[in-house]
Amino acid sequence: MRSKIENDVLFLHHEDVPEYKKGGSVVRNSYFWALRSIAGKASRYGDWEYEPEVWFALRRMLLSFTESGYLGFRETLLEFPAGEEIPEVLRDVSTWQ
Repeated sequence: MRSKIENDVLFLHHEDVPEYKKGGSVVRNSYFWALRSIAGKASRYGDWEYEPEVWFALRRMLLSFTESGYLGFRETLLEFPAGEEIPEVLRDVSTWQ
């Protein structure tokens, strides 16, 4: 998921976050609600925002869904712009674009 950090807030690009689909995959819908539940802001047409206080929980959540094997790496990996510093707590679940 395309990501960036501005003013100590992590932003996930709104086109990359999972969609809730009625009658869709239980895992994918659970992933949607889990990510949304800890987001500071999660609008349908805007980037989702995460404050530093929840980054550790986000890391655990991403690792858990990655290890489940039901979702692809592109869905559970944070992709930062090349050269942007990745906070230590997010390094296990992040890469550069």
